[in-house]
Amino acid sequence: MSKIQKMHVTMTVNGETVEGLVEPRTLLIHFIREHLLLTGAHIGCDTGHCGACTLDIDGKSVKSCTMFAVQAEGSSIVTIEGLAAPDGTLHALQEGFRMMHGLQCGYCTPGMILRAHRLLIENPNPTEAEIRFGISGNLCRCTGYQNIVRAIQYAAAKLNGTQFQEAAE
Repeated sequence: MSKIQKMHVTMTVNGETVEGLVEPRTLLIHFIREHLLLTGAHIGCDTGHCGACTLDIDGKSVKSCTMFAVQAEGSSIVTIEGLAAPDGTLHALQEGFRMMHGLQCGYCTPGMILRAHRLLIENPNPTEAEIRFGISGNLCRCTGYQNIVRAIQYAAAKLNGTQFQEAAE
């Protein structure tokens, strides 16, 4: 029986260069959670359907359960832990999810926020329909999405320097 050769990986996670030895089959989500001890991203379905493991990798939303750690060699990665300011001030999206009750159990929240982060970078002033489409790859079992959409609208307004205005029902 042959021993699996470990591979060296180097990447930037939340602005810091990190290294590790991993088996070639180690999923990025496992490297992030188990080797780097950044447990904000969750393992939901292990098949890429739920989005709980979403990270921002080289300017793209990526479901990290579908990527090997070795594939992230040289990449720049942002996790939910890296979104807040170094002094602990919440990012506008984190604040929005808190203020607009965009979470219940919280399981989907880190992946949902990371996906919304990329959405707002690509489209700083999305419509409700664009938000719903933009987060459609991330599933939430609890909220019915209305408060998640409101949280993203809140964050978009804050990031744009405007006042969040609730839509008339």
